[in-house]
Amino acid sequence: MATLLKCYKPLLPFQRPKMHIAAAAANSFRYYSRSRLRARCLSTIGNSKSTVDTKVVNGEGTETELRKQQLWLHNTMSKQKELFIPKVPGKVGMYVCGVTAYDLSHIGHARVYVSFDVLYRYLNYLGYEVKYVRNFTDVDDKIIARANELGEDPIKLSRRFCEEFHQDMAYLHCLPPSVEPRVSDHMPQIINMIQQILDNGCAYRINGDVYFSVDKFPEYGTLSGRKLEDNRAGERVAVDTRKKHPADFALWKTAKAGEPFWESPWGPGRPGWHIECSAMSAAYLGYTFDIHGGGMDLVFPHHENEIAQSCAACRESNITYWIHNGFVNIDSQKMSKSLGNFFTIRQVIDLYHPLALRLFLIGTHYRSPINYTIVQIESASDRLFYIYQALYDCQILSTQHDEASLKDSIPAETANCINKFQDEVLSSISDDLHTPVALAAMSDPLKLINDLLHTRKGKKQALRIESIAALENAIRNVLAILGLVPASYAEALHELREKALKRAKLTDDQVHQKIVERDTARKNKDYDRSDVIRKDLAAVGIALMDSPEGTTWRPAFPLALEEEQVTAP
Repeated sequence: MATLLKCYKPLLPFQRPKMHIAAAAANSFRYYSRSRLRARCLSTIGNSKSTVDTKVVNGEGTETELRKQQLWLHNTMSKQKELFIPKVPGKVGMYVCGVTAYDLSHIGHARVYVSFDVLYRYLNYLGYEVKYVRNFTDVDDKIIARANELGEDPIKLSRRFCEEFHQDMAYLHCLPPSVEPRVSDHMPQIINMIQQILDNGCAYRINGDVYFSVDKFPEYGTLSGRKLEDNRAGERVAVDTRKKHPADFALWKTAKAGEPFWESPWGPGRPGWHIECSAMSAAYLGYTFDIHGGGMDLVFPHHENEIAQSCAACRESNITYWIHNGFVNIDSQKMSKSLGNFFTIRQVIDLYHPLALRLFLIGTHYRSPINYTIVQIESASDRLFYIYQALYDCQILSTQHDEASLKDSIPAETANCINKFQDEVLSSISDDLHTPVALAAMSDPLKLINDLLHTRKGKKQALRIESIAALENAIRNVLAILGLVPASYAEALHELREKALKRAKLTDDQVHQKIVERDTARKNKDYDRSDVIRKDLAAVGIALMDSPEGTTWRPAFPLALEEEQVTAP
């Protein structure tokens, strides 16, 4: 029995494939048959009281649609999940601490910015006007040390690695933030904030240096839960015995020979690490805004110090939600250069598709520790190929049918599958960005797609092409909010195959030669040889696929890794 799929809205705008269901318009499927059951709008999934669309007026006075799907986020400050309510209806201010640009970014950085990219995308989907600020630290001890090693100007070196970071973010499909301020461009704002803190009696000067006095801020330690007597000095910098309290931290550092410096009321120098983010967030979002985020390692001392100095500069300073992602471990050990288990983003994507890395990163809840292993990244790569192959097959089949000949309805089974999928996705992402559940929810619609594409029963189903097009669209919409939509499925599949060949240390010609050898062995009834060829290729992640049309290959989880897992104690 066919059913109506009406008011079917994609999660985010995207380039639709050339052929889709006939009445598609404005990036939504609309089927006009009032007598039949319908699949629900994405904008009305869940509790109807919390998902009714409303109109909000943005800064230019125009109306935009705001979906009031409830979003819950874990707040590090309260140590619990809280309902997200922005300070200004319809608008969100979000600041995420950026990289200190002195080297290529590693997969720990990738996790931070992929996690907050998902949040950014979802807030946009919900209809919020988001101002997303992510800074670059381009003035820092580490940058100066690296520049001295290489004989470069520190600011020029940092600019170079800022561009490398941009390239990494593009590979990972992280959307550009609204603003990307750099420390070196914001010295007046930083100096002004330090002066405010001094004027308010919360800092002191020592021979051209300016230190924040933690004793002047009784709430110090609220974010991290640390007691003042437990705080350690020497975080990122050497201990200074001139300080009034060991936990006091630098707001301004006097100039040293061979280092970049700026003029200030306290003499030439440069800012401390923590003051930079306080000044830049205030410059673009004000002293009160909605979300401040970063890695768990920033809770103390960086974000704790940010709170102290921002409140010391302006007592009305208030950030509602502090959000932090978990660490990345390598083979169950903390990632560390000293342990030799340190991987840059470039090292990983040299062998794996960048979106396989993204899929791996969102396959674990953002607040949980994530364990990077070859097994895990291989699994993500294999899953990504499966998803893209299914959706590519949908597109190929759709282009073989005349759009005008398609009906305006789909079977109840398809509509129910889509509705269930959408319910699970929105409820999971709204529950503190639970992306692993959203990814798992993709299994049923993908299975239905493959049944319709490849099984005898599925090929005979009524309205088969309409079902396939609707399912492909539903999955693509979810991939968009997760940042996993490729430029084209065909291109992504080609890249995944190329990466698999590189890992296997084979060329496409060599694989096809093995296929020819295996075909010859089978014709000669040398099945032992045929099995050896198949198994040898499977061991390095090349799976042979036999069909009436011949034998092809696809990337697969390496059999050698499977056998290692089985034999491991």
